[in-house]
Parts: sequence; C-alpha cells; structure tokens
Amino acid sequence: MRMLRRGFLQGLLSLGAVPTLGSAVACSSAGEPSDDDDGLGGAGGEGSVARSFGPLVADPDGLFDLPAGFSYVLVETAGDTMSDGHLTGGRPDGMACFSGPNGEYVLLRNHELDIGASPVSDVAYDPNMQGGVSRVVMDPNTLERLSSNYVLVGTSRNCAGGPSPWGWLSCEEAEEPRHGYVFVCAIDAEEAQAPQRAASFGRFKHEAVAVDPDSLVVYLTEDQGDSAFYRHVPTDGPFVGRLEALAIVDQPELDLSLGHQVGDSFDVRWVAIDAPDGEPVSTREQAHAAGAAIVKRGEGLWFHDGSIFFVSTSGGPLELGQVFRLDPTVDGGTLTLIAQAEDAEALVNPDNLTVAPWGDVFISEDNQGPNHIRRVHPDGRVETFGRNALEGGASELCGVCFSPDGKVMFVNLQEPGITLAIRGPFQSSS
Repeated sequence: MRMLRRGFLQGLLSLGAVPTLGSAVACSSAGEPSDDDDGLGGAGGEGSVARSFGPLVADPDGLFDLPAGFSYVLVETAGDTMSDGHLTGGRPDGMACFSGPNGEYVLLRNHELDIGASPVSDVAYDPNMQGGVSRVVMDPNTLERLSSNYVLVGTSRNCAGGPSPWGWLSCEEAEEPRHGYVFVCAIDAEEAQAPQRAASFGRFKHEAVAVDPDSLVVYLTEDQGDSAFYRHVPTDGPFVGRLEALAIVDQPELDLSLGHQVGDSFDVRWVAIDAPDGEPVSTREQAHAAGAAIVKRGEGLWFHDGSIFFVSTSGGPLELGQVFRLDPTVDGGTLTLIAQAEDAEALVNPDNLTVAPWGDVFISEDNQGPNHIRRVHPDGRVETFGRNALEGGASELCGVCFSPDGKVMFVNLQEPGITLAIRGPFQSSS
C-alpha cells in the first residue's frame, strides 16, 4: 500500500515525540484523548484523513481494554482440551491466521516452552522438549472454535515466526544442541506431523521471519543483545540457499541501536554466513566478523508492499525500542529508522509486529507492564489500541496478527495463556 510507505517517509515519526502532520499528535499510553481527539488526524498519503479509534474503555471483566465499538472472544486458554485429545499448551507466542478451504480462519500458534515431556511423543522432534505449534480452526462469522490440534511438537522455545507460501514458519529462540532452527508447518495438518526443519535458514536464537512472495527471499530476526539481521536467498528450491547478514555500506559493524535519528537511512550490503549451522562459530559471530550491523534484540518482523518492517526491542536512546523499514534490492537496499521510543508513555519494548491489510502497523509490547498494542497510522501518528488489564498487565502481549480479510485481530496474553480474537470497526477508522 503506497500510502503506508509514503506516510512513513513523509511522517518520519519519533514515538512519544511525533512531528505533526497537519494537526496530528500522538495519543497517550493510557488511551486518553489527545488534543485533537475528535477523530481527525493530520493529512497523510494522498491527502487522506486518518481517524483515531478513540480512547480505551475499561473492560468490566478486567481482561483486555479496547476502544468503544470493539470486543473480544476467548479462542482458547492453556489447559483446554483440543480436538486431538491433548491439552492446549502454555505460553502462546507468535502466530498467523490463514484461510481454510471453505473460508475458515486457520490460526497457527507457537508455544514458547522448552524442557519437559513432549505432548505427542511418536512424531516429536525432541521428546524432551514441550515447545511446538498448535492449530485452531474457527468459523469466520461466529468465531466458534471448530477444531484444534497440535501440528509441531518436541521443539524448544517457539517464539515467533511468520506466514509463508508454504504455511507457518515457526522459530526456535534457542541455541542448545539440535535446536535453534526454523520449522515449516502445514496449515491443513489435522494432527501432529513429522517435523520439517529448514536447516538452510540457519541455527541461532531465531525470533521472526518474513517472506517476499515474489523472490522467496526469507528475512530473519535474532533475539540477542548484539544480534544480526539475516536473509536467506534460495538457490535450489525454497529451502536450499545461502544465508547472509545485513551490513551497512562503508560502516562495518555499525551499532544501529545508538546515535541515530528518526529518518536516518543507510545503504545496505549483505555478507555471507559460511557456516549457517553455527558450528564451530555462531552465526552472529560470523556475521559481525564480516562487518554485519548490530541490532539490539531483533524481534517483530513483517513483509508488506515490498518492504520489510522489523523492531529492535531494546534499541534507541532509552533502550525502549526502535522500528526499521528495509527496502531491499537484489544486492543491497536501503534501511531507514522510522521510529524510536523517546518517551516511555508512547512505547515500551516493542515485540511482535504486524501490518494490517490496509497498511497500519500494529505492535505488541513485552515489558513489566502494563503491556499495550500500539497502532501506527499511515500519517505518522501513534495511538494505543489495546491494553492488558489482567493483573496489572504484566504479561507480555504476543502473536498480534489479522485474519486474511482484515476483520479480526488475534493476540495472546502469554501468561496465563489466553488467545483472544478482537472484532470491531478496524477499517472504518483507517
């Protein structure tokens, strides 16, 4: 969507200190009306008006606060019995929603668990690990759960991932022996499947992936204090290729987390990772030895309209987060810092990120609480869309994503393990 791209280029926001576009201002973290909170934002894109969702309304059930007109449905909770007879796993994390053969919503959901007995032993990647991926099929009209089951079992700390032409890509945020890989999960699997490991994507503390559907280049984030940002370029089918890390032209090992201003752009080059399995030297060390840029905890990642958006959870002057946009080319590309938290009222430690079908960026937080979902308008404004109201909102929010038709948002409260489906006038407020 051109408006998003241009809006970010023209609006060059700084979270908590947003330059005005017309009369646009940022909403506070508590969701209180801003000075112009009559629903009118500044001029963005082709002179369009971006509307606010409005202030948050306290949930009488004390679970999740949303703007007026929005409501949620509990999809599943950890410990519920699934259709395959197993109990829903705890610590739900990254996820994506796909279309089923008859228009159903098919939600693929990670579980960030590690040591413990695998819930399904006969097809477990590692029977001593209880991480994996579950699948929930829902009626798109009623959001009734039609079925649910495990798809992948026996993996470790399945944190985020991403949708792809081949199904859900689930990432292990781990480096212990045999772990730290990306796994391919079929959206039509009605029971746990033999694991399909994409070893060529590298072994490291994976966070998220995003796929360019035209080139099939896969982009990958890494959750480390000195992580690199990677891409996998296919050479013999989608799962065989070369792993590379992002470097900045003429600035080897540039630390992207410090000393940069919103709007700064960098010319990109890609350096080879010769041993993607991370042995005997980790992929991260190989990357930096070759001059790769440093990203402070790369996490949320999404492909939209030819661009890749990703967050640095602890980057920026307050170590509260940054948002980057990568506009790639075959050999390089341009990296732009489009946001960074300069005020704890606007954003604190962004984690998962998604781009709605109409172009807004939604970001979920992972901090000591309260945790929020933030919305970034195409015109550059930032507002709070949702707030975890359970026990002070201390649990991280993760897995934020939309149904393919853009009518439903999904999000997880990782503790105590709740998956929510949110409906309301999303696009009427765009």
